[in-house]
Amino acid sequence: MLDDRKLAVLRAIVEDYVSTNEPVGSKALAERHNLKVSPATVRNDMAALEEEGYITQPHTSAGRVPTDKGYRLFVDRLSQVKPLSAAERRAIETFLAGAVDLDDVVTRTVRLLAQLTRQVAVVQYPTLTRSTVRHVELVPLNDRRVMLVLITNTGRVEQRVIELPEVVEDTRIAHLRAVLNACLDGCGLSNVPELVADLPERLPPEDRPVVATILSVLLETLVERHDEKIVFAGAANLAGADFSTGLRDVLEALEEQVVLMRLLGETSADTPSALTVRIGSENPYLRGTSIVATGYGSGDNQLARLGVLGPTRMDYPVTMGAVRAVARYVSQILAAS
Repeated sequence: MLDDRKLAVLRAIVEDYVSTNEPVGSKALAERHNLKVSPATVRNDMAALEEEGYITQPHTSAGRVPTDKGYRLFVDRLSQVKPLSAAERRAIETFLAGAVDLDDVVTRTVRLLAQLTRQVAVVQYPTLTRSTVRHVELVPLNDRRVMLVLITNTGRVEQRVIELPEVVEDTRIAHLRAVLNACLDGCGLSNVPELVADLPERLPPEDRPVVATILSVLLETLVERHDEKIVFAGAANLAGADFSTGLRDVLEALEEQVVLMRLLGETSADTPSALTVRIGSENPYLRGTSIVATGYGSGDNQLARLGVLGPTRMDYPVTMGAVRAVARYVSQILAAS
């Protein structure tokens, strides 16, 4: 376990290296930071930190740079993340509040995160399986065709056009709409199949073929994997970044939705709602990068995850503060929609 003085030296090394992208020497460290010890003591502490694997010397006669282990300790010992200014918070709230639907919320969120952190922002769409039914709409298109519109509590909208087995008047469609909403309003989407299993049998015989057709399309909509969707922005922020894995690997990972899904999944393994930081070798699918992520949603109803991906040389206090703040605002907007 490091004592407070060595922790202060490590913190100073991380801050300087993140700021300058240059290996940090003992003399510069003593001059720039109020460590209250001599440069000789700083050199001794740096030697001890290097011996324990928290920092390393990239080449002879150079200063020191943090290792993954050093960044890990730095993040774990952060006294606080950097809070956003009042102006930044107002700007976030105003920008996100202008969204017109879920797609717009996700698009605005990913752009905002990329701008705030200067990293690659990643946002996962809310999963259908964790959502509840807010409303089911049946819109007559002609006498044998209707549009099924499923609206969830997350603002997600799924639409399907249904060919009916017979001519159905608008009054019957209105009645069936009321029946479906009475049955499904507020229920979890994963519970829908069970709730509608015997619904046709509870209706008059003349309505059963039509209802069976509508329910078939509704259930097909629920099982389709639309939730395996991720949006990212800020790839241009990678220009000039240092990746031990190589920029090509990172860019390929951004194109592969599966890799991004796995990276976000790893960050939710313990506590879905917690702010999680995975550094370097802790990311089995993309070593040499760091990812800061958290869940968004209300309470135990964590809908999905969002975060940023970048090099291990990342301003962690700023990034963690931005990810946490944006997730909070997104959660509030979706809860109120």
